[in-house]
Amino acid sequence: QVQLVESGGATVQPGANLKLSCTASGIILRNYQMAWYRQAPGKQRELVARRSSGGLTTAYADAVKGRFIISRDNAKSTVTLQMSYLRPEDTAVYYCNTFPSQDEYWGQGTQVTVSS
Repeated sequence: QVQLVESGGATVQPGANLKLSCTASGIILRNYQMAWYRQAPGKQRELVARRSSGGLTTAYADAVKGRFIISRDNAKSTVTLQMSYLRPEDTAVYYCNTFPSQDEYWGQGTQVTVSS
């Protein structure tokens, strides 16, 4: 059974940095592109960033380009999202999943709130 467990969310002020982590089990991470998604209140879930299975290729949503960095450690089965210069509009529940996402892999997510 695949489990993706997100952690690291918090309430922070605008301009702060935060690092999210995703620990995977029941899946051979190196076989998949991995991604971070987020869902803000009243909005649809959206793709934030993705990284290729080998880790060489990344892609980011325009809203986070230059501020967020996705990384992965296939040996440790972890995917991280380093977030910098956070803005109130980054407030959302953040999830990791494969890319494309698999419905059965969604976890509980981790809440990030950016507020002064």
